[in-house]
Amino acid sequence: MTGTPHDSSPVSGVDRLLAAARARLDRVPPATAFDEQRRGALLVDIRPQAQREAEGEVPGALVLERNVLEWRLDPLSDARVPEAAADLRVLVLCQEGYTSSLAAAALQDVGVGAATDVVGGFAAWAAEGLPTVPGGTVAGGRSGGEPA
Repeated sequence: MTGTPHDSSPVSGVDRLLAAARARLDRVPPATAFDEQRRGALLVDIRPQAQREAEGEVPGALVLERNVLEWRLDPLSDARVPEAAADLRVLVLCQEGYTSSLAAAALQDVGVGAATDVVGGFAAWAAEGLPTVPGGTVAGGRSGGEPA
């Protein structure tokens, strides 16, 4: 498989996987994610703790590290969080918006049909001047403060 029709360079498997995931998501920019969160969507931060400590967090986001995401949000899982529901609007946030695309597609695969991700991730959120708080929330908890 190659890149564009005018480009003979091969496309990596992960690039194909990412493109397929994004093709079925209605990805949202940070400002839209902020508005949706304020209206009740669940913003889920999947970044590792060290990254959240270094960069900060979004107020009110549920912190679920990537390795347990599907188990915590699958509405039929014995390990689900109380918020888990098939019709729940879930906005997945990573650092730059790559891992979150794969994670949101995986959530759709386990039955969370309204899952998507935030374009550009936390870096874009912070760059737009949207609310952030210092990081350090323990996985499974909500980051400090409430969404503004």
